[in-house]
Amino acid sequence: MKQDYDVVIVGGGHGGAQAAIALRQASYAGSIAIISDERELPYERPPLSKEYFSGDKPWDRMLIRPAAFWEERAVVFLLGQRVVAVDAAAHSVTTKSGARIGYGKLIWAAGGTPRRLAVPGGDLPNVQGVRTRADADAMIAAAATGQHFVIIGGGYIGLEAAAVLAKMGKQVVLLEALPRVLARVAGEALSHFYEAEHRAHGVDVRLGVTVAAIEGDARAAGVRLASGEVIPADHVIVGIGIVPAVEPLLAAGAKGGNGVSVDGHCQTSLPDIYAIGDCAAHANAFADDAVIRLESVQNASDMANVAAKHIAAEDKATVAPYAAVPWFWSNQYDLKLQTVGLATGYDDAVVRGDPAARSFSVIYLKAGRVIALDCVNAIKDYVQGRGLVTASAVVAPERLSDGAVPLKEMLMG
Repeated sequence: MKQDYDVVIVGGGHGGAQAAIALRQASYAGSIAIISDERELPYERPPLSKEYFSGDKPWDRMLIRPAAFWEERAVVFLLGQRVVAVDAAAHSVTTKSGARIGYGKLIWAAGGTPRRLAVPGGDLPNVQGVRTRADADAMIAAAATGQHFVIIGGGYIGLEAAAVLAKMGKQVVLLEALPRVLARVAGEALSHFYEAEHRAHGVDVRLGVTVAAIEGDARAAGVRLASGEVIPADHVIVGIGIVPAVEPLLAAGAKGGNGVSVDGHCQTSLPDIYAIGDCAAHANAFADDAVIRLESVQNASDMANVAAKHIAAEDKATVAPYAAVPWFWSNQYDLKLQTVGLATGYDDAVVRGDPAARSFSVIYLKAGRVIALDCVNAIKDYVQGRGLVTASAVVAPERLSDGAVPLKEMLMG
């Protein structure tokens, strides 16, 4: 049995939800269906490793919109179904169960899956990534009975999970293969600050270490390092990135590799197929037009808006291409980190404020221009620094470091 919709959205995360919302906001009257391999209505992902894991945010507050919202806007959900094939010529997708669903336009917002540990024992049941409600619920259940936790990966997901577990009084060992945490996204000043904070809260942060295997029979009982040391573990959390979920699109002939390639309006190389969010490889103005993937709510939502407007517009030429300034955030302990811009390729970093006071910013420059800020408990810097990033402002480092001068004044010259 074949079903047909004017717009089919594959993926029920932030991007997929926002695409449906934006279509209706643009007065799009066609039929819309969202296919998701989860059985939940769209919900917020970032709190999974933070507020939801800690119990500070209950599930009913995690939903992006209540069920009535979607019903009122005639958005159909096909839940618990995974798309395994795309037929671009026939304008249809096929699910794992064999259902064939036709589309006029297809928006691919499937995101990605947590990268697994490619070591013996990496597939044991209590070795997990953090991507879905089920993942977070597994961590909550483990925390109720377990005491020894090993976290593999010193990115934001790993650090956030470590902070929650440390506050619960658990014994946490965090393993990072690189010489510092956050090495791929931040400068040394921010990395060293967070390493010190976690150690002060009792987390055993180990840098430059390699995992050789996960020990255990039916379940993980320890993590063996390349040195031979075995770290006891009741539960193992893995945060080493995601694998973009684009195989059906690539198999259908879409251009791409590490993600699917899209143009400024989020169109793939296949007719009537768009891709947004974590899986969309695009030329980003804030990365000197390098082709990148951005794994953030901001990127997913802003790309969704562009794709929806392009689909709904009678005159496609009137739709502005994607050009949103990237931003991110992370909550750990009582620290709120807010980031604007992309620090990739920076050649100078200026510390503004005092890390010892636990309120400071790191401002990144490239060829003299401000390209990004990491702001820790420094909301004013974050808000005002956005203008510096958007304008690629040229400001002397010694002026940027002067906390007595508001950043907004530096934008004015």
